[in-house]
Amino acid sequence: MSNSSSITQFLLLPFTDTRELQLLHFWLFLGIYLAALLGNGLIITTIAWEQHLHTPMYFFLLNLTLLDLGCISTTFLKSMANSLWDARAISYLGCATQLFLFLFLITAEYCLLIIMSYDRYVAICKPLHYGTLLGSRACVHMAAAAWATGFLYCLLHTANTFSLPLCKGNALGQFFCEIPQILKLSCSLSYLRELGLLVVSVCLVFMCFVFIVVSYVQILRAVLRIPSEQGQHKAFSTCLPHLAVVSLFVSTAMFAYLKPHSISSPSLDLVVSVLYSVVPPAVNPLIYSMRNQELKESIRKVMTVRISKAVMK
Repeated sequence: MSNSSSITQFLLLPFTDTRELQLLHFWLFLGIYLAALLGNGLIITTIAWEQHLHTPMYFFLLNLTLLDLGCISTTFLKSMANSLWDARAISYLGCATQLFLFLFLITAEYCLLIIMSYDRYVAICKPLHYGTLLGSRACVHMAAAAWATGFLYCLLHTANTFSLPLCKGNALGQFFCEIPQILKLSCSLSYLRELGLLVVSVCLVFMCFVFIVVSYVQILRAVLRIPSEQGQHKAFSTCLPHLAVVSLFVSTAMFAYLKPHSISSPSLDLVVSVLYSVVPPAVNPLIYSMRNQELKESIRKVMTVRISKAVMK
């Protein structure tokens, strides 16, 4: 029997044991990672470069893309390295660091999505108060609060999880370190404390999701009262991408953690974990640029300028 003091590393779940498929997994993940890096990088560069995008909505979007890049890097890079070198191990400290960063980034991202729904609510339902309620100082404070909430939340869960005695081996049924998989290795009833914290967290996430839904019901009612069709289209073009991102994020995460135990299996858990940890950061740039004409034109302009300068050199 082992305990947490004797565990120096954990074994992550491989996508496959076949060497050829491991290399295929590496190249597939590398392609997705580079696409996410390019898409999010373009949005960051465009928002930073274009003065007319220095508004609260794009300030929050800038923060979101930074969190997306951090989130996909935290899980992807280690998984890609393991597939490339035919390895499974991650050190105890590496696992704790990965769990800390992933929780930090994913929590801050969810808080930011809530703030972004509030931003859209004020912009459409209370346009005359937009400058007052969402001034530059207020935006910075709200973004800082999202990052601080993520930090405190992940600090609490990481410290609590890794304080548990572990005596059921060191093999995790996931391709990255996450709390439910580590709790399965615990041999003490103390894990119920962390389980209780997770239940409270799920309830808070659900309450925040209800807040987002209520905000969008109010937004929808306000949009339908706009007399011009062009005004309605512009309002929808800024709201629908955010609603799509929230729905994708919450639905995949909820299914990952709340799916019935009867349908749970290592292969399904692996697929679902990819859906909620990889797909949102990878497709968020596409979602936001596809419907938002202003952002799309700005990205095209920045790319044209960059390409022109490169050709001239």
